[in-house]
Order: sequence, then C-alpha cells, then structure tokens
Amino acid sequence: MNPLCHLLALSAYVPDTVLTNNDLAKVVDTNDEWIVSRTGIKQRHKLADGDNASDLGLRAARKALTEAGMEANELTHVVAATCTPDVLSPSVACIIAGQLGANKVMAFDFSAACSGFLYGLSMCRALLAQDPDAKILFVCTEALTRRVNWGDRSTCVLFGDAATACILTTGANNVVAGLEDVVCHSDGAQRDLIVVGGGTRCQYGMGDTVGEEFFITMQGRETYKHAVRNMVHVCEEVLTRNGLSAADVNLLVPHQANLRIIEAVGSRLDLTGERVFTNVAKYGNTSSASIPLALAEARAEGRIRPGDRVLMTAFGAGLTWGAALLRF
Repeated sequence: MNPLCHLLALSAYVPDTVLTNNDLAKVVDTNDEWIVSRTGIKQRHKLADGDNASDLGLRAARKALTEAGMEANELTHVVAATCTPDVLSPSVACIIAGQLGANKVMAFDFSAACSGFLYGLSMCRALLAQDPDAKILFVCTEALTRRVNWGDRSTCVLFGDAATACILTTGANNVVAGLEDVVCHSDGAQRDLIVVGGGTRCQYGMGDTVGEEFFITMQGRETYKHAVRNMVHVCEEVLTRNGLSAADVNLLVPHQANLRIIEAVGSRLDLTGERVFTNVAKYGNTSSASIPLALAEARAEGRIRPGDRVLMTAFGAGLTWGAALLRF
C-alpha cells in the first residue's frame, strides 16, 4: 500500500526524575520482586513539580522540529493525544502551538488513552488526505503520575510520565517511515475497566478533600483478558487486509503496559524474542507516549533498519485498541 502519511521526524522526551521500585516500597506496601514478577517494570520517570503535560510535549516537539529541519511557522496543524491535560481547556495542543510560536494552526486534543498514538495516526492520515500540503505536529504527552493514587499498590507501580512528537506530511523526501495502514476500534460497554479520574464527574467544591475517584482506577484481571484478545485480533486484521502475515513483520512494538501482556500477544502472533521490542522495565506505562517512545528507542538502538516493517498495537481506557503498520 502506498502510504499517504509519512513521518519526517520522531522524537521523545522523558523527565529526569526516576522512581525505582525500591522508592515506591517506601510509600506503599510493595517490593521490587512483587512489581517485576507481575509487570516487568523496574522503574518509571516522574515530571517535576513545576511541569505539566504541555511542558513535556513542548520539549519533544522542539526536538522533532529540529530533526525535521522545520520551523514552527511551517506547521498547519498541532494535534495532541493525552488523557492527562494541564487543564480541561485550553487544549494542550493550543498551549504547545502558542509556546512554539506557530501560526494560526488548527490545534486540538483528543483522548484515546493508551491507544492515542494509533488513533492519532489514523486522524492525521485523514487530515493529510483532505489537505495534502499539510504539515502536522503530532504530540503524545502524559503526566500520569499526577493521576496516580500513591496508596493503591495495584496501580501506582504501573505508570510513568513521558512525551513524544512526530511531524507528518505527504512528502516522500527524507522521511523516517511511511504509514502503510492503521485500524482502530473501541467498546464503550467496557468503559469502567480503566478510568482516569479528575473530570467533571468529580464534583468538588472549594476546600473539599479529593477522593479516590480523582485518580486512576483499573480492574486488572478483566483488562488483561480484553487487552490480549483484542490486540491479537486487530493485529491479525491489519495484516490480513494488507495481504501479510507475521513472517512479513520485522519487529512488533506493542503498548508497554505490562510484560505479561506483551509476551502473551507476541506468542499468539508468533512474534517472539528479538522480533518484539520492550522497554516497559525502564518507563512503565506512559499511555499514548508508550509506542512512539518505544519506536524512538528501537531506532536509536539499531533494532529498526531501513526497509523494516514494524507492527504496532495498543489498548487503553474506553476501551480502545488498534494496530498499525509502519515501513521504515
């Protein structure tokens, strides 16, 4: 398939502060062995007190513009995937566009949680089909540690903060990769399995104490079953509709939520060992930033070479899930 959507740049930013499992053991009833055996996570990064999701995204965006050799005033769109915005309004995308000094671009946020990168690729491809001259800055940025209940050991050990940014155009010169296909799905009947609190459902008055509903909640066992099944099915769907099989995939880059999920998905797709990239041990679950952060690291480590086809898949709150194929 001839891609209508090309990545000119792919950059990532993670905060300097690292929280190890031993650090968490000082504030909640847990330990390194318990966390690693159940999730594969050894540490995660936490944004500074003075930073918000837009600050992380801005740093990733500046790196992407530099990599692409572009100025902010060349952009036509700024799109941000996040489930942890600075405020409900204005959007993170508008904040970043203003800080970059972009022109009067179309700027908006959307939330598909951990499937955000794949949903964003689908939307950006549609925007480029409508306007082939568009130059889109697509940012995935998450400040998940701001929505973690540090007293809930089942969730607080899972999440970290990070941001990524890519530049998307129809141009085929000096590209990093081309989007071959992307498929996205959802099932709102499962909306209560993963919830990121803090919205208008939390009806607080001035001076009220924040309750548990302000933070991330998750039904782990049910989420695991839906995640594995749906990620496998959507990968098979995107491969089949492109006349491909697992043998045509050089690398699987799944959402980095839990090593058990990653291994289960890879095994069922017959993609294992060096054909699966993982960095969940270092960053934990960074939601929408998870897959592009892994892609950026895989490129830096030489795990992705020119001509490689990369299969990506994710699931997230909603429930949302999807799969996509990139050709580097």
